[in-house]
Amino acid sequence: MEYIAYLHKEQDSDFGVSFPDFPGCATAGKTLEEARKLAPEALALHVAGMVEDGEVIPEPSSLDDLADDPDMRGAVAFLVSAEAPEKTIRINITARESQIAEIDRLAESEKMTRSAFIIRMALQRASGPASPSKRVKPKSKPGKKLKSQIQRAIAPPRTVREQNLIHGKTLSSKRQRSVVA
Repeated sequence: MEYIAYLHKEQDSDFGVSFPDFPGCATAGKTLEEARKLAPEALALHVAGMVEDGEVIPEPSSLDDLADDPDMRGAVAFLVSAEAPEKTIRINITARESQIAEIDRLAESEKMTRSAFIIRMALQRASGPASPSKRVKPKSKPGKKLKSQIQRAIAPPRTVREQNLIHGKTLSSKRQRSVVA
């Protein structure tokens, strides 16, 4: 949905943005462009707070509805898109205890929660060779060792050797060739 915002400037102040449909929601910037760019974030945070408090989100007013609004005098009206906040859902996954421990260790090294780490890795893997703009970017580039650790932590072991490496065991090369069913 798009809501009307008022861009205004008073003498000796920054450029302000207010929203007639959301009293109390405002932001400001040193330039017109900065104020315009901050408007969607301010509106999204305000709407998220209303949703969290169980308040009803108003329908957008039209310019005709606001024609007599005294706050519109001296202001420039523009539209700001407000995306409905996505609901977060809880899911359960099944994994080996050692895999969860490895994921937790890797997540902690990235200063992330387990959930955030799993989501980021899954989205990166799903994006494949997509363009960099579509890919979820990690905070730092993981090295080859970290990448292989992540792959081992997410993908189940395919061979007895891989399974035993996770558990710190070694076997003869003949036994290592057998495949886990």
